[in-house]
Parts: sequence; structure tokens; C-alpha cells
Amino acid sequence: MLKKIKEYILEAYDELIHKVTWPSWKELQSSALVVMVASFIIALVIFVMDISFENMMKFIYGLFY
Repeated sequence: MLKKIKEYILEAYDELIHKVTWPSWKELQSSALVVMVASFIIALVIFVMDISFENMMKFIYGLFY
């Protein structure tokens, strides 16, 4: 059992060092920028939907008071 765990760790280390293609710093920055812009747009859409729903519910409840 211990031998299998050791073998797994060694193979995982070898794969991370020799087989994985790591992104460059510029690629990381570009990806981070895309994620930030997309997050902002999604947050803005949710905010607009929330405000719209709130106003719609106030209007509907206002009809019954």
C-alpha cells in the first residue's frame, strides 16, 4: 500500500515537472483580465435583474394596497 502511494506521488511529480505545459506570465495576466471583465459583466446583469424584479414586485404589491 505504501509503495503504491509513493509511486503515485513520484508519477504525479514527474508529470507536473516534465509533461504539463504551464502558461506564461503574460498568458496568466490575459486570462485574469478576461475573468475580471466577465465577472463584472455578469454582476452588472444580475444587479439590473435584481433592481428590475424589485421594482416589478413593488408595482404589483402596490396594486393591492
